[in-house]
Amino acid sequence: MLKFPGAPSAAVLAACVAVAACTGPVGIAPTTGASGPSEARVSFARFPDLPMPSEAEINLDRTLIFGGNDTWIGRLVINASGDPNEIFDFFKQKLGGYGWQEITSVRSAVSVLTYTRQERVATIQIQGRTLRGSEVTITVSPRRGIQVTPAAGPAAGAPAREPK
Repeated sequence: MLKFPGAPSAAVLAACVAVAACTGPVGIAPTTGASGPSEARVSFARFPDLPMPSEAEINLDRTLIFGGNDTWIGRLVINASGDPNEIFDFFKQKLGGYGWQEITSVRSAVSVLTYTRQERVATIQIQGRTLRGSEVTITVSPRRGIQVTPAAGPAAGAPAREPK
């Protein structure tokens, strides 16, 4: 049987997510553009720990953020004007300057970059949009995860001890 030492914490986290889902994303406020409210853009000032491509816009319908400044966690979805290869190169070149250390990266139809910084891990997925540009999904989570305690008895694949 698997035991999850953090199970009560997971229940509290799930309740917080449910309550937050009713109120919408935390800490993301649109700012009025030069053309008025119809051109409202969301400020990236809420994410000082990440580089942002020029002319990128946050997709508020798919973004869910908890916290702020350089301790936020959640999912940030942006639409960028560059093609997926340009956006991949942008993040690969710029993230190190923001204190992120690369773990791995894969360039493909849906490219994935994984980085770590302090006690957080960021996974960046980049894919082309239908007409032009790229959709970038940045998921940031705490580095420490739930550890699974192995079940009692011999480990899978381990030889069983003979009785004495």
